[in-house]
Amino acid sequence: MDRRRFLVSAASLPLTLAFGSRAHASPPESVVLVTADLESHVVVLDPDRARVLARIRTAPGPRSIERVGRRSALVAHTQHGRLSIVDAAERAVRVELDEFAAPRYTAAHPKRRIAYVTDSAAEEVVAVDTESGRVVSRVRVPGPARHVSLDRDGTVLWAALGSRAERLAVLDLADPLRPRLERTFAPPHLAHDVVFARDGHVWVTSGDGRRVGIFRRDRQLVRLLAADRAPQHVAFVGSYALVASGDDGTVRVHRPDGLLVRRGSVAVGSYNVSVAGPRAATPSLSQGTVSILDANGRVRASRTVARAAHDACFVLGS
Repeated sequence: MDRRRFLVSAASLPLTLAFGSRAHASPPESVVLVTADLESHVVVLDPDRARVLARIRTAPGPRSIERVGRRSALVAHTQHGRLSIVDAAERAVRVELDEFAAPRYTAAHPKRRIAYVTDSAAEEVVAVDTESGRVVSRVRVPGPARHVSLDRDGTVLWAALGSRAERLAVLDLADPLRPRLERTFAPPHLAHDVVFARDGHVWVTSGDGRRVGIFRRDRQLVRLLAADRAPQHVAFVGSYALVASGDDGTVRVHRPDGLLVRRGSVAVGSYNVSVAGPRAATPSLSQGTVSILDANGRVRASRTVARAAHDACFVLGS
């Protein structure tokens, strides 16, 4: 069997189901998938009551996770140079690839079955066909690419070149299968997370300070916001932007123009935040909890699911 790209055989399904069987025959339409970093699995969570429905066995070290398609998610195993694509409805790993040095984060194309994965050690952005699990192309960038985001039309991609990045890379997606490095530029602060908003602006958080910048697509800074301790991560739910600070255990709720609406508390270590419809989920790397938030950033449910939970995403569970 070719270890560099293979489909997981049907023989692995009994192991997956034995490890964590479905809690009931008809799971909720939407579920939260959470990486259990230290335990080599992905938790399937009911977002209404934060109940654990199943656990999907994976390769070691699942670190980041991103929805790709209706019911699948791409998992990056950074320390092991591997990607997994899990199927939430089947409760199984569908595809595995080990053609990476240190895959970090993923952004899915809004119209194509293509995902863009940052490989920080190789200093590349890699285009992956999420249906077949095939690497389509690679483009070099001048730095260890980490957080990455696309505009809503899938025409441009921004990537932070490090966890405290001096520069951001802008890639052209005129050909979605072959991203092209257009330019890099220096933001006014060392960058960490980078996220396109629905209005086309780009929110860039700090890797070393208490600030978040809002940029236009032409890279011009529109507004600089105060924030809690770095690093911060951003997601958009309803009409608000949620800015999470794991070190402070807070989520700041902003209007699209940056105006602060409220500041709430979550578990310390809740760095990443993911959204779907009117809900958000933020897992705690240090406490292993997952907090489910409403569109106003208020905690509606919380559950301890693992020793460490780095990342989460929403997918369809059936």
